[in-house]
Amino acid sequence: MEITDLLKQGRTREVWDWCCGFIDLTINDCMSIQRRLLMEQLALMKNCELGRYILNGTDPRTVEEFREQVPLTIYDDYAPYLLNQKEDALPAKPAVWQYTSGKSGEYPYRWVPVTERQLKEIEPLLFALAFFSACQNRNEINFNMHDTVLYGMAPPPYATGTMARVFPREMFDFLPPIEQAEKMTFEDRMLLGFEAALSRGLDLGFALSSVAVAIGERFKQQGGNSSISSWLKRPQAAVRLARGLVKSRLEHRQLLPKDLWKLKGLITFGIDSSVYRERIKEFWGIEPLEFHGCTEAVLLSMQTWDHRSLTFIPHLNFLEFIPGDESIRARTDPAYQPSTLLLDELVPGKYELVITSFQGGPFMRYRLGHLVEITSLRNDKLDIDIPQMVFLGRVDDQLDIAGFTRLSEKVIWQAIENSGLAYEGWTACKETNGEPALRLYIELKENGISAEQVATMVHRELRKLDTPYAELESFTGLKPLKVTLLPASTFTSHEEYQRRNGAELMQLRPPHINPPDEMIALLLSHSAPIEADARAAIKV
Repeated sequence: MEITDLLKQGRTREVWDWCCGFIDLTINDCMSIQRRLLMEQLALMKNCELGRYILNGTDPRTVEEFREQVPLTIYDDYAPYLLNQKEDALPAKPAVWQYTSGKSGEYPYRWVPVTERQLKEIEPLLFALAFFSACQNRNEINFNMHDTVLYGMAPPPYATGTMARVFPREMFDFLPPIEQAEKMTFEDRMLLGFEAALSRGLDLGFALSSVAVAIGERFKQQGGNSSISSWLKRPQAAVRLARGLVKSRLEHRQLLPKDLWKLKGLITFGIDSSVYRERIKEFWGIEPLEFHGCTEAVLLSMQTWDHRSLTFIPHLNFLEFIPGDESIRARTDPAYQPSTLLLDELVPGKYELVITSFQGGPFMRYRLGHLVEITSLRNDKLDIDIPQMVFLGRVDDQLDIAGFTRLSEKVIWQAIENSGLAYEGWTACKETNGEPALRLYIELKENGISAEQVATMVHRELRKLDTPYAELESFTGLKPLKVTLLPASTFTSHEEYQRRNGAELMQLRPPHINPPDEMIALLLSHSAPIEADARAAIKV
C-alpha cells in the first residue's frame, strides 16, 4: 500500500510512523541499522568492478575490518567510472543519473547514479520534510490531498530535480506541473507558478535558499508596478493580489510573498541556508525548515518541528566522522589517513563527514568535504535520541557559492590570468555577511585600474570557465564576486613580516584559497584596501 493510500483512508498515525519514525529510534537502534545495511552494501560492492577497485584486494567482513582496511576516498577515485556512466561496473543499476558542480578546470560536473532502492527510501523522507515543516507536535499532519507546492528547485539532472520527481506528487500539486516546469527557464517557471498560485493559493514552498530569497527580492522590485498586471488573468488572482497590496501598503513597504500566501510550510536547502534564514522569514512570513544533503549522499539530516539543529538519518548512508584536528592534519599531509568516529561515538564538536552509500550506491568511505558541528548527542526537548548537527561549510580546497558552484584555486587563478591583469599576488575566500560572496583580495602591478574594473574582468572570465558559476547568475541573479584591491607592496610587506617571525618558505604568503581569518587580518594590516563588488561593477 502506498503512503497516499493510507492518507486517503485517514490512517495518519501509520503514515507518520512510516515517514517520520526514524526520529523515534534509539542510538542503539541507529547503529544496528547502520551495521546491517553496511554489510548488505559490502556484499554488493565485492561483486562489481568499481567495488573491487576501491577495495583493492581487501575482503572486510565486519564493520571494524571495513574501517581498518578500506582507505578514505574522494571523487577522483570514482571519476573513471562515474563520469563515463559505466553502469555495468556499478553495484546496482541506476534508475537515474544526477550531477552537481565538478572540479572546475578538470570536469565541469560530477555525475552520480541513484538506484531504484535509494529512490524508494527517499520518498517517505520527503513526506517527513513536509510534515515537519508544518507541524507543532508529533503525529501531526497538516496537509491535505492536492495542496499546492511552488517548484523552486533546479531541474534534473540536478539532485533537487530528482527529489522533485519522487516528491509525493499524488498528494501535492506542483505549480507549474513538474513535467512542464522541467522544460522551462527559471523566469518562465516562476511567472507561471505565481499566476497559478494567485488563483489556487500556495500551501508549501520547496526551494533552494538562494532561490527563495531571489523570489522575495523580485517581489520587492516588482510589487505595485505595472508588470504585476501580467498576473491578473483570473478574478481570484485579482482579489488575492489586491488584498496583498493593501496589506503591504498599510505596513508602508513593498509587496512580499507573505502578503499573498500564508504557507503551511516552507522547506529550504543549500550550503548557505543559515545565511539566508532571516531574509527568508522576512519575505515569506514563516520559519523555513532546513535539511542537509548533497548529490552524493542525497539526504543526510533534517530539522524537525523545533527548527533547531538537524537530526541524522540512519538508513541512507553509513556515517563516519573525522574529528576536526584530524581533518586539518589530513589536509596538510595528503598521505595521512585520519581516524574516524561512528554515530554512537561522537561528542559535541566539529567533524568532517564521511559516507558509504547504502542501497547499491557507489561510494565507500567517501569524503564529502562537509564540515559539521555536533551540537548535542540528543534533542532533549523533543526526546530524539540521535546526535544533533548543524552544517558549517566545506573543508576542502574549493569555495562553495550558494550551493551552485565550487570554485577551485585552479579556476580562479585561470580567470585572473585570462583577464590580462598584471598582479603581484592574490587570495580568495568565501564571505557570508549578508549574502554569500566570493571575496578576492588582489594586489595589481599597475595603477589606474579600479576595483570595479577588476570585478568586471574576473567575473566575465569565471563565467566562461565555470558553467555552474554562470548558471548561478542566470538562475538567481546573484553576482557573488567582490574585489578588494590591495596597495602596492602589500604582499612584500607581509612576506617580510612572516620571515621576521620565523615562518617557513611555504608560509610566507597566504594560501590562495580559504586563508584563516587571522591571516586575512594580518594581510589587511599591511594595506589600506579599496573595495568593489560585482553587483555594482557589472551591468550584464
